Amino acid sequence: MVLCSPQNPLQDGSLKPTSRSLSPLPPSWYRGFTLFLTFLFYTSYHLSRKPISIVKSQLHRNCSTLIRPPNLNGTDNETWCDWAPFDQDNYQTLFGAVDNSFLVAYAIGMFFSGIFGERVPLRYYLTIGMLLSGLFTCLFGLGFYLNIHSIWYYAFVQAMNGLVQTTGWPAVVACVGNWFGKGKRGFIMGVWNSHTSVGNILGSLIAGVFVSSAWGMSFIVPGIIIASTGVLCFFFLVENRIYSTLKQSIVRMVRTMLIAVYGQEDNEKEPLLQNSSSNEEIFSSPGQSNSISSEPAEEHTKAISFCGALRIPGVMEFSLCLLFAKLVSYTFLYWLPLYIANVAHFDPKEAGDMSTLFDVGGIVGGIVAGLVSDQTGGRASTCCVMLILAAPMLFLYNHIGQHSLATTIGMLLVCGALVNGPYALITTAVSADLGTHESLRGNSRALSTVTAIIDGTGSIGAALGPLLAGLISPTGWNNVFFMLITADILACLLLSRLVYKEVRGWCGHSPRQRG
Repeated sequence: MVLCSPQNPLQDGSLKPTSRSLSPLPPSWYRGFTLFLTFLFYTSYHLSRKPISIVKSQLHRNCSTLIRPPNLNGTDNETWCDWAPFDQDNYQTLFGAVDNSFLVAYAIGMFFSGIFGERVPLRYYLTIGMLLSGLFTCLFGLGFYLNIHSIWYYAFVQAMNGLVQTTGWPAVVACVGNWFGKGKRGFIMGVWNSHTSVGNILGSLIAGVFVSSAWGMSFIVPGIIIASTGVLCFFFLVENRIYSTLKQSIVRMVRTMLIAVYGQEDNEKEPLLQNSSSNEEIFSSPGQSNSISSEPAEEHTKAISFCGALRIPGVMEFSLCLLFAKLVSYTFLYWLPLYIANVAHFDPKEAGDMSTLFDVGGIVGGIVAGLVSDQTGGRASTCCVMLILAAPMLFLYNHIGQHSLATTIGMLLVCGALVNGPYALITTAVSADLGTHESLRGNSRALSTVTAIIDGTGSIGAALGPLLAGLISPTGWNNVFFMLITADILACLLLSRLVYKEVRGWCGHSPRQRG
């Protein structure tokens, strides 16, 4: 007996395809795919920033412990292995100048980046940013092969790289914020924000492979990687759930091809992403369904101004807190390998590998901070507790952290978690919360600007930290750690008003309505 199945109507060629047969992929697929892509993109951003901290210990070394090649020209026995201009006694000041060329340009550019990000398609914005970041990262490495010894060259390349790297953070946070509601935003973004630490780890490992043989490749390989992810961004990023431009392009292309083959087009029209109740459950917490259903109309609202974003309750406090939190985090990012090499006497590759433990701890800290803040509803309180605990841990790491290998590993993991936890929470879940604050009355075009203000203010601290470390480190590493502990305490104090409001809310006091 032959059974006729209606499930494959095109098998005998009797039926022609219609547009309904090209049903769109479920929104949850786009949500997961966007999360993966933005994770990959910002991993590559941090991957390309990390090599300079690894290469520092190669540009200036203790040449007296090395065997000088007999055929090497020159008479200076103390600096024969160093790379000019970092071969002089002021090498720490020069390293600080190179770091700050990047970080100051990054801090200044970040305030404008969010404004552009609200008005330019995010896919194009990220693509251009990653391609240019790859170019300038490679140019720094080419200094090795072109035998360039000018501090102005390296400072200029780093400054330009800092400017173009500001395209990354506001854009990826806006993409993720467009796809996820507030319900589990802290946990989801805590996991997602591990891209920062993953990028630092990969950047350290890649740079460490080449640092002792040809340090120029420590920059060129990460530069090629970030440029390649820029190409992926151009072809595959779906920047929001309402206007899925990539999906529309693919569906239209396939439909056109099938129409050309079969000579028929179904006039049936359907929106590619329905605003159904199932979508609302996927993208938002229970109290947000109305805002989701009206979102197509909101897309046409005017983008928020810079001053308007500053007036959102909580933006100023978290921005200033991030200034000091990021000061600590970026001081470790740029100076930890050199500190380990100088104090624990590791070679450049070993010091770079050991410094990745700080970022491993940062991954755990970011996830824990997001999960705890979701469960308690206290973003500010979670940050404050971790900052309070970080201060004594930094003191202990400086005094006992190098006594044994096990102590070093343990202290790096703990310090990484406590330092990067608040930083991760503020730059992700807090920024997304404030960018969709109730005082905006449904205006969906504030997320990128708010994110840029918070991270831009934090980037001022990121510039100050390595600069101060370069100035203070000649007087002793103890003074550098006292500076970091002071910054942690100030970051905690700046959140005191918000912590007080959260505690009152837990005690049953209804907060005053603002905005």
